[in-house]
Amino acid sequence: MDKKICIITGSNSGIGKEAAIKIAENGHQVIMACRNLERGKIALEDVKQKSKNSNVKLMIVDMSLQSSIRSFAETFLSEYKKLDILIHNAAHFDIGQKKIVFTDEGIECVWSTNHLGPVLLTELLLEPLKKSSQGRIITVSSKGLALYPFLKINISDPEFKYSRFNVQRAYYHSKLAQVMYTYWMAERLKNTKITANSIRVTNVQIDIKRYSANLSRLLLALYSLKSRFSISPDKMAETYQYLALSDKLDGVSGKYFDSSDKIVKSSKYSYQRQNIENLMKVTMSYLK
Repeated sequence: MDKKICIITGSNSGIGKEAAIKIAENGHQVIMACRNLERGKIALEDVKQKSKNSNVKLMIVDMSLQSSIRSFAETFLSEYKKLDILIHNAAHFDIGQKKIVFTDEGIECVWSTNHLGPVLLTELLLEPLKKSSQGRIITVSSKGLALYPFLKINISDPEFKYSRFNVQRAYYHSKLAQVMYTYWMAERLKNTKITANSIRVTNVQIDIKRYSANLSRLLLALYSLKSRFSISPDKMAETYQYLALSDKLDGVSGKYFDSSDKIVKSSKYSYQRQNIENLMKVTMSYLK
């Protein structure tokens, strides 16, 4: 078996952790790229135990900070010559957040974590991906975008500095940006062995207790009800595993997959070349 090296960001819990278990179970090396050292250590031992694979490693990265991403990439490049799979799972979406929050580098946190971070990390790891027999870049979006078919990226104010901030609105903007970025990368890499695809994550059960302090009783009840009709992180992780490892996807690029492993369409806006180019021009202006 061709043993692969896979990085999964935000893999100390939820779908990312379950995906780490599944990919490690297949005998591949998994690098759990996590922000919190203590939670990461606990998750690392759990992944090793459940996958029965000791070839799982924890590396620390804060995907909201470009300095942390650069440090992570530098450490990875000093230890590894190739990378087979890069899964951009980490995301910022605090349903209890009321006000705009900026990182220590002065960028709005949702935009920085969910879009800029994955773009920068991919740029820094393109060379080892090119050395893979079939490198795969996997971004993560949301089925919730289907509720906003006419959503557009606010190119002049992607951080909502000058318009009304709403964490849900910011989240869906960042996830739309990731889908468009995936199409851009697929076109850019069409003459290489690297593919770029995106996953449309459906409603997945969450630990509502994490947000109880910042939510009204009504919202807590609504999210609890929603969770009852949601799939498990383990089930959603099956699609991560499919995109990461399936031979059926060799050479398949620029596609958008749902939780049943089927290719679906994104909005008409997201496919338009000029919209994609405008987004990526703004995106690259942030990378220092």
